[in-house]
Amino acid sequence: MRLLVIEDEPKAGEYVRTGLTESGYVVDLARNGKYGLHMAHEFRYDLILLDVMMPEMDGWEVMRQLDKSAGVPVLFLTARGTLEDKLKGLELGAEDYLVKPFSFAELLARIRVALRRGSQQRVDDMLRIADLEIDVPKRRVVRGNQRITLTNKEFALLQFFVQNQGQVLSRSLIASRVWDMNFDSDTNVVDVAVRRLRQKIDEPFATRLIQTVHGVGYRCEAGA
Repeated sequence: MRLLVIEDEPKAGEYVRTGLTESGYVVDLARNGKYGLHMAHEFRYDLILLDVMMPEMDGWEVMRQLDKSAGVPVLFLTARGTLEDKLKGLELGAEDYLVKPFSFAELLARIRVALRRGSQQRVDDMLRIADLEIDVPKRRVVRGNQRITLTNKEFALLQFFVQNQGQVLSRSLIASRVWDMNFDSDTNVVDVAVRRLRQKIDEPFATRLIQTVHGVGYRCEAGA
């Protein structure tokens, strides 16, 4: 899941980005409304967290100019907590509205709900392929009754594979969904990460789930 945080206050932005990254999300951070709007048009996101009070372009205006047809849910994350503010945000099309200061656990819960409700792609808490199971909220992977420990990036990569099982996924698509905007597409980071993931979730087992599609990328499917 790739999220965009549009927040001009450096400490708050880094706090949210770090917390969401540690929770397994791929997070881009925009420091102002104009740049955030540009990124929202340039890249594909599963959810946008949007502050209201920002210089040059405030969150209300960003919300007005977002492409609603893209279907990306927006969660306002702001210090403006009057009833009028909340109604305005929701009337502009936001999926949710959370007032600062907030509990990070509540933010995570609201993000999960918004992703289930508003994302174009169905978000399930439990993902399965063959004898492999992923408990997304608990970030637990089990295959054949054997618990598998993954890094955050390996977990995000496996989650993306299983959510798109059967599809051929190019390296550039994988990079855009699992790594943030600072990813260097000229490196072999994707291939290295896939190799490490295979060592954990495929090599100890009889049935391989991830296969290479030569010249294109990878495909995850049962019986590969």
